[in-house]
Amino acid sequence: MLPEEVDVIIVGAGNAALCAALAAAEYKVSVLLLERAPEEVSGGNSRFTAGAIRCVYNGVEDLRKLMPDLSEELIAITDFGQYTEENFFDDMARVTEYRADPDMVELLVKRSQTTLLWLREKGIKFAPIYGRQAFKVEGRFKFWGGLTIEAWGGGPGLVSALTEAAAKRGVTIAYETRAMDLICGDDGVTGVRVRQKGRTREIRCKSVVLAAGGFESNTEWRTRYLGPGWDLAKVRGTSYNTGDGIRMALDAGAIPWGNWSGCHAVGWDRNAPPFGDLAVGDNFQKHSYPFSIMLNANGERFVDEGADFRNYTYAKYGRVILNQPGQFAWQIFDAKVVHLLRDEYRIRQVTKVQAGTLEELVGRLDDVNPRRALETIKAYNDAVQTGTPFNPNIKDGRGTSGLAVPKSNWANRIDQPPFEAYAVTCGITFTFGGVKVNDHAAVIDTEGSPIPGLYAAGEMVGGIFYFNYPGGTGLMSGAVFGRIAGGSAGARACASETAAPAT
Repeated sequence: MLPEEVDVIIVGAGNAALCAALAAAEYKVSVLLLERAPEEVSGGNSRFTAGAIRCVYNGVEDLRKLMPDLSEELIAITDFGQYTEENFFDDMARVTEYRADPDMVELLVKRSQTTLLWLREKGIKFAPIYGRQAFKVEGRFKFWGGLTIEAWGGGPGLVSALTEAAAKRGVTIAYETRAMDLICGDDGVTGVRVRQKGRTREIRCKSVVLAAGGFESNTEWRTRYLGPGWDLAKVRGTSYNTGDGIRMALDAGAIPWGNWSGCHAVGWDRNAPPFGDLAVGDNFQKHSYPFSIMLNANGERFVDEGADFRNYTYAKYGRVILNQPGQFAWQIFDAKVVHLLRDEYRIRQVTKVQAGTLEELVGRLDDVNPRRALETIKAYNDAVQTGTPFNPNIKDGRGTSGLAVPKSNWANRIDQPPFEAYAVTCGITFTFGGVKVNDHAAVIDTEGSPIPGLYAAGEMVGGIFYFNYPGGTGLMSGAVFGRIAGGSAGARACASETAAPAT
């Protein structure tokens, strides 16, 4: 049964919302999470992720603090390298084309490690992401692309662990309860109007944290803000992220902020369902394309598949695929690289063809011009610079010469049968536009002032990502700003003007 009054209300129940709940609970205040989804599919997009988290670390000893179970045997055969604050800053600047808000990025980077240590203290476990971020070459694993850590059990494991941690600290979650509007007045936000089991009612509170995701599951908003064709994209995750939190904040006077025409979108199985399937999780994604060439319906390459590690290109290549004729492409591999394909290529629900010759292969690519496809593959093969050694663990510089669309790294001739091809379309993960917050995660209004009692975290915070995204930064951002928002909300709720937000 819903209470009439509570200290802190948090809208959402994913990674950012649950981190906010844990932080608010540290102030010994009552905390209520409002989750629109049923319990079995709760957790927003966090439940659909693989659980990769981008975090600063200066060497293996930093990793051992987060993962004390890391064995000496694994350490002996692994080059973990390091991912410094400077590396993180550089990646955020480069992939967002220097548009990301520097103050927001500084909070994200400088609090990444301490936030994961804080979560570790709450009982959340982490592990090295061997299966997707390290290749074994000459008997030794090497991590690449700045992404080394994942939550134990992936996204589902993270949501379960956070939910359990919150419950232990007295946090209440109301499932199938949709936040409809904020209750606002001259003193700021004082409650939330909710709808549960067909009935609408009001719950009063002292602080609200909005952490209800972006608008990626709202077809009309996608088309309005991202542009024509985005109504045709598949949604990788939850069907419940329709922009409710953003709408409520804007109605309360928040200023729209960030890259409203931008989003995180990847190559996704062409025949995947319209929304995410928890039985499959994120395995509809197809992220081994750096070792492939991609062909569109015209049988032509359209993007540099080896421009960078997949961590720095996958979140923008979905948009590129959506812009192709028919909104699809085929990834083409030969036998030399099949052993490098991620596990997602081996699921039962995959759109795949295989052939013993290239002539047979192009004839089996649905909706593709076979003659032009064969010409493209042969021209690509002739352009590969074979004098440079192939190495999947580094940007090896093994590229092509003379092609209108080059391949900069990991170029191999497609000449060893059997040949395999996988059909992909665009899968949208989350939208980049949202509301502006300050360094206390307080929502800023159109006059440039904080809205009293209103905080935000997660996907609905604008200004962090533009155009693109370094892999694993979404969960890290949600955790960092969720912790800040929850701490600020908890401090306000216990009416302590001197209480500082979590650091």
